[in-house]
Amino acid sequence: MTFETIQLEQHGAVAKITLNRPSKLNAINATMLKELDQALDQIEDGENTHAVVLSGNGRAFCAGFDLQAGIEANRSSETEWRAAIEFDLDVIMRFWHLSKPTVAVVHGYALAGGFELALACDMTVCESGSLFGEPELRFGSSIVALLLPWYTNPKRTKKMLLSGQDRMPANEALEIGIVNEVVAEGMGLDRGMALAREVALMDPDSVRMTKQAINQTYEIMGLSRALRMGADTSIKIETLETPLREQFNKILRSEGLKSALAWRENRLSQNDRSST
Repeated sequence: MTFETIQLEQHGAVAKITLNRPSKLNAINATMLKELDQALDQIEDGENTHAVVLSGNGRAFCAGFDLQAGIEANRSSETEWRAAIEFDLDVIMRFWHLSKPTVAVVHGYALAGGFELALACDMTVCESGSLFGEPELRFGSSIVALLLPWYTNPKRTKKMLLSGQDRMPANEALEIGIVNEVVAEGMGLDRGMALAREVALMDPDSVRMTKQAINQTYEIMGLSRALRMGADTSIKIETLETPLREQFNKILRSEGLKSALAWRENRLSQNDRSST
C-alpha cells in the first residue's frame, strides 16, 4: 500500500510509521488521518508484527492539526464538526487501543494533535531538544484528545492547557511522566527502534493481554467516557459563535495564522493598557 502523507515500513517484527509532511512540520490533515487508520488496520492484521514505532520526517515529530486545512474544510454545522472531531479522536486513540505495543519517537515539536499522538502511544522516547505543548486555546480552538489529565495532576494540566503552553522542554516532560526516556539529539529513532525490538522479543500473547489489562484499568476509571466528554466540549468550542471568534477567524482566513495571533496579542495588550 502506498501513502501520500505517511510512510509504512517493516523492520523485522517492528512496523515503523513515519509522518511525512516535513514542509508542514508533519501537521495532521484529513488524508493523514485516513492513512494512519489504514496503516493501523494493516498492522493489526499482520501476524509478524509485534511492535510499532511512530516518528516524523524533517524538523519535527508533529506540529498538530493543519489549521489551514481546517479552514479550507469550511465546517459550520455541529454535525460536520462532530464527525470530524470524533474521527480525529478515534484515530489518535487507535495507538492506545492497538493490540501491539506502540512507541512514539519525538524530536523537535510535539504540539496539539501531535502531542496527543505521543501521549496515546504506550511509550515515548524523545530527543533532548524536543518541545511539547497544547497551544490550541491560543487559537480559540479546542483539544481533541484530553489525555493529559491521565498522565499528570490538575495543576500541571491546567497550567499547560489554559495558558496554551507550547514550549515544555524534554526534561520537564520526563519529570512529569509524559515521556519515558530523553536521549541525545539525533539518537531518538535508534533508541525507539531498539525499545520496540526489546518489546517484540516478548511472548506476543502475553504482551497483548497485559496491555489490554493495563488499559482496562483506565477504562474502569472512566478514560473513554472522559475522552468522549472532552470531545463533546471540543465540538461546543468549535461551533461557538462570538464577535471575538468571528473576527479572529476572519483574519485567520484572509491573512493567515500569524496575523490572527498578532491581532489577538495586540488586543490583549490594549486591554492591559486600558486597565492600568
